[in-house]
Amino acid sequence: MATTTIASNNVGNNKMMGMQPLKFSLWLFIVSILMIFASMTSAFIVRKGEGNWIIYNIPTVLWVSTIVIVLSSATMHWALLSAKKDDKKNINLGLIVTILLGVVFTITQYLAWNDLVAQKVFFAFANPGGSFFYVLTGLHAFHLISGIIYLLFTLYSGVNNKISSKNLLQIEMCSTYWHFLDALWVYLFVFLLINH
Repeated sequence: MATTTIASNNVGNNKMMGMQPLKFSLWLFIVSILMIFASMTSAFIVRKGEGNWIIYNIPTVLWVSTIVIVLSSATMHWALLSAKKDDKKNINLGLIVTILLGVVFTITQYLAWNDLVAQKVFFAFANPGGSFFYVLTGLHAFHLISGIIYLLFTLYSGVNNKISSKNLLQIEMCSTYWHFLDALWVYLFVFLLINH
C-alpha cells in the first residue's frame, strides 16, 4: 500500500514538473551549448574592437551549407510527422535523407576551410580574425557530427520498429537537437556575414 502511494506520488511529481526527464536533460545540454556560443561570439566582437583584425571573404560555399542544413531540418520534421502517423517507411527515409544532408553539410564546412587557406587565412594566434572563424565553425561541426551519430541511433531504432506514434521520445529528442543545430548554424552564418 505504501509502495503504491509512493509510486503514484512519483508519477504525480513527474507530471507536475511538466517535462519528461530525458527531454529536460536535453534542454539543459542545449542551453549549455548556447552559452558556449554566446561567449564565443561576444569574445569575437570584443576582440575585433581592439583592432589588428584580418579581413577575408566569407567562403561562398557557406551559402550552400546553409541551404543544405535548412533542407535537413525539413526532412527531420518529415521523419517526425511520419512517426506520428506510424508511417515506418517514411520515418526511415526521412532519417536517411537527414543523415546524408548532415554529411553534405560537414563536407561543405571542410571546403569552406580550404577556401580560407587559399585566401591565406590560417588558424593563428597572431591574428585571431581567421581563428575565430575556424573555432566557431569547427565547434558547430563537432556538435553536428554528434547530431549525425544521434540520427544513426534513431535510424537503428526506426529500422527495428522501435519508433511509432506510441513511442516518440527518441525521435522527438533527436528532432529537437537537430533543429537546434540548424538554427544555431543560421545564427552563426548571419553573425559571420555581418562581422567578418
